[in-house]
Amino acid sequence: MNLIALKLSSDTDYRTNGKTIRNRRTLFNFVARSPKLDSDNFFSHFRAQDLLREKLIREDSFTWKIPEDRSDSEEGLLRYIGGVDISFSKDDPSMACGTLVVLDLRTLQVVYEDFSLVNIRVPYVPGFLAFREAPILLEILEKMKKSGSSFYPQLLMVDGNGILHPRGKCFCFGLACHLGVEANLPTIGIGKNLHHVDGLNQSRVRELLEAGENSCKDFINLVGCSGHIWGAAMRSTQGSIKPIFISIGHRISLQTALRLVQMTCKYRVPEPTRQADIRSRDYIRKLKMNARMK
Repeated sequence: MNLIALKLSSDTDYRTNGKTIRNRRTLFNFVARSPKLDSDNFFSHFRAQDLLREKLIREDSFTWKIPEDRSDSEEGLLRYIGGVDISFSKDDPSMACGTLVVLDLRTLQVVYEDFSLVNIRVPYVPGFLAFREAPILLEILEKMKKSGSSFYPQLLMVDGNGILHPRGKCFCFGLACHLGVEANLPTIGIGKNLHHVDGLNQSRVRELLEAGENSCKDFINLVGCSGHIWGAAMRSTQGSIKPIFISIGHRISLQTALRLVQMTCKYRVPEPTRQADIRSRDYIRKLKMNARMK
């Protein structure tokens, strides 16, 4: 920790988003809360995410069109939506299964799936989840791309957050952003739990959802104390008590993201990430069963 303190107290200001951060106490407190991350790795991750964030596109940037309803078969429409998730073995937390599924938007049926079983050696550090999980998922995507599959996704839904992310304004962004920029794909972050950011928290969002003027709305924008819209809390199915939290990842607007999530929800979580989660956990379960039988 002395080495970290030395770096943070130096005369060199750190620049992010084109602005200079002179509040070194903020940086110090962040690293102090992340004991598994040494100073060299911290600054390496910090700068890497800063470079990626400069490439982030927060508006619609794609060539396909969204169908009016899922049965449309017109040329040039969005058809193949991917979903990614990573599951961990309960017996061995270092063993992870990265999963990619691709669904046909017209039927919401899985037309492609692939898995990657790996031993993760990178420790989990709050704020830097992407450095632990993104390489696994990017490898599966790259493998599919090189195979020339006609099902390669036009859009990716990620079991994780986009810009709705702790320290998102000053330091880092979520897994959906990271994957989107690295893979150059439109991405949407699907969160099942709310990260506290910019004054937003579970109790505040619950109050907003239960307010009379919002009781019949499918979603409400998540506006922080700064006035910035970080994403939306969505009631994905009728009668749903627990919302999901949608945020943009890359090359897509929040309005479009919400529309697509609504089109792909049969249950609380949209089918692309729901199927990725189910199949990822099932893959690990089958591996355990096979191992016991040997």
